[in-house]
Amino acid sequence: MKLPPPHLLARDLAALVAMASLWWVEPAHRDTTPVGLAHALVTGLLTAYVGFLGHEYGHLVASLASGAQVSYPRTPLSTLLFHFDSAKNDRRQFVWMSMGGYLATVVAVGGIVALCPLDAWAGRVSLLFAGAGMVVTFALEIPITVRVLRGAPLPLEAAYRPHD
Repeated sequence: MKLPPPHLLARDLAALVAMASLWWVEPAHRDTTPVGLAHALVTGLLTAYVGFLGHEYGHLVASLASGAQVSYPRTPLSTLLFHFDSAKNDRRQFVWMSMGGYLATVVAVGGIVALCPLDAWAGRVSLLFAGAGMVVTFALEIPITVRVLRGAPLPLEAAYRPHD
């Protein structure tokens, strides 16, 4: 099992710690002052970003569980956690990878609904951005998965090739 390199794990752990820290001080910022609204916006965006990371780790865990070949970006500035190698992997591994991300997305959005106070602006912003991200992600990814399930070749776009 080829885990992500330390620079990616550190990036994602830093995002998680920053999000938790913002939620820890959130009760002191439940107002509509510019500072309170800015706090809600940053907290909501970071919460949705951590949800996106959960989606990416869902793809990764399912890929690794299926024995798929993956590669990782050399920089923590990459938007993707990993690249799925369609040339070396098969249809079954692709479907596993896809389903792992979808399941993780449902869990992440469910977690936001269950854990974020939706009576607070930060909770509403979190749900808004995570929900919008889920819709966009599913609109982009589900058609590809359906095509592959129907027998189309595995995609070869940038996310499905080894990282350069």
